[in-house]
Amino acid sequence: MIIDKDNEKCPVETALDVIDGKWKILILWYLRRDTKRFNQLQKLMPKITQKMLSQKLKELESHGVINRVVYPEIPPKVEYSLSEYGKSLKPILKQLYLWGEEHKNKEF
Repeated sequence: MIIDKDNEKCPVETALDVIDGKWKILILWYLRRDTKRFNQLQKLMPKITQKMLSQKLKELESHGVINRVVYPEIPPKVEYSLSEYGKSLKPILKQLYLWGEEHKNKEF
């Protein structure tokens, strides 16, 4: 943990606690405009395992960033969307997109 001069947690670390890793960022990106079902998210991110997607969705939900709605149907229908709190990340997601667009052809 990074502690600043006032013995407080660094705000960047707070943000990373919620949105760490590439999967959470991608999930948030795909939910930024509309509600998605689990299978839709999985198709948008073919390299993620079902277990990992489920885990990351649970983590985002536990932080209050996404909403999970279960409809009492057979089979159960579950939808995910950004919460009002999660919508506050939209400008950050847009800036990440713009930065990536500008630098996507750069060799690393």
